[in-house]
Amino acid sequence: MKYYIIVNPTSGRGLGAKSIPHIESSLRESGLDFTLVQTERVWHAYELAEQAAREGYDVIVCASGDGTINEAINGIMKARKDGFTKSVFSVLAIGTGNDFSGGTGIPTNLNDGLKALTANKRRKIDIGLVKGGDYPEGRYFGNGIGVGFDAAVGNEAIKIRWTRGLPAYLIGVIKTVFLYYNPPNVEIVLDDSETINQVSLMISVMNGRRMGGGFQMAPDSKPDDGLFDLCIAETGTKARILALIPHFIRGTQATQPEVKMRRAKKVSIKSLDKTFPAHADGEFICLNGSALTLELLPSELEIICA
Repeated sequence: MKYYIIVNPTSGRGLGAKSIPHIESSLRESGLDFTLVQTERVWHAYELAEQAAREGYDVIVCASGDGTINEAINGIMKARKDGFTKSVFSVLAIGTGNDFSGGTGIPTNLNDGLKALTANKRRKIDIGLVKGGDYPEGRYFGNGIGVGFDAAVGNEAIKIRWTRGLPAYLIGVIKTVFLYYNPPNVEIVLDDSETINQVSLMISVMNGRRMGGGFQMAPDSKPDDGLFDLCIAETGTKARILALIPHFIRGTQATQPEVKMRRAKKVSIKSLDKTFPAHADGEFICLNGSALTLELLPSELEIICA
């Protein structure tokens, strides 16, 4: 089999570049036939993954964080739409959150990820498609969409350079609560059968389980069950928002009166007053959005997992 390894050298605050010699030596020791390339700019992983799929590589691997993974998934999906469906996807997790890996059964550390490539255990997972914001034609995602508060938190977390993962997001939470967020009144429609109108602190539409390196937005989610898992939180006082944070870390937020958990195949989100920020797998799809539509594509992508 032919492996195409896409490394983002800036992932994990530079861990990507530092990991390249170890990745190359490990793959050679395992006897794998591989080509390794590095990303050079935003959206480069999309181009590389699409071309690798068109060239017939058996396995396309992202050594990166969730943002680069999202780009690669979009490139693979573009090739699949044109009939190039051979390539399997996997990840060597070296990012700040590694949420896609954490929700799909891919190892969340580098060495176990390298072993998984050799073991070659596979599964098919669902993929989401979101339309709206800066992507009216659509952007694919593997882990989840965050609308509102968690998108604002992510915007703060990426500014923090001295730590990464869950600690960075916790700092982002505190900054967002006290400095920024004014939530919108939204209309959420689930499978054309249920409509929720409320002032929403945040809306997470999950294919995976977690965001921010440790916030369990959908602890019971399965990436191959044909359904999104939604976590919809009403707003509250600053003190109440902070009190909810431990529940999201433990995955017990469903016990709280402000939180609704739902499942659906199709979701539409429309603001009834002010705009909202939103992200797909940690990558912004809008800072001032007003409407999004989401659709689940079942068993769309095969991956190598643990």
